[in-house]
Amino acid sequence: MYVRHLLTAAAAALLGGFGLAAPAAAHVSVQPAAADVYTMSPGRIGAIVAAVVALIGVVLGGLALARSAGRIGTGNGRIGAIVAPVLGLIGMVIGGLVVATADGGLGTGNGLGGGIVALVVGLIAVVLGGLALARSRRTG
Repeated sequence: MYVRHLLTAAAAALLGGFGLAAPAAAHVSVQPAAADVYTMSPGRIGAIVAAVVALIGVVLGGLALARSAGRIGTGNGRIGAIVAPVLGLIGMVIGGLVVATADGGLGTGNGLGGGIVALVVGLIAVVLGGLALARSRRTG
């Protein structure tokens, strides 16, 4: 009698385990496959565009900050100080969209890493442009 209850419990546990494993196996089979290294997915392209736009903002913000300090050329660098935060914000928005819509994690080809880099570089562009604009207002 005791053996019969033990076998029934073991059978129930085995069937329950298969019942719980089936949805997990289905979930694993639905996961997107990682993209090849050279595959240019829309997420990767969006991340590249966002990072390049934000990087241009960093360069312009750095040049404007240097010009407003009187180290490079003439003028106060006001145009670069205005354009740098705008490009930084554009890069951050595009990078944020890439991060929000990425299906997989890092290394899956969805542009998640590039989107995060674009967010950070865009923030740097906004800060540099803001510092340059504040300095150009003080000196102008």
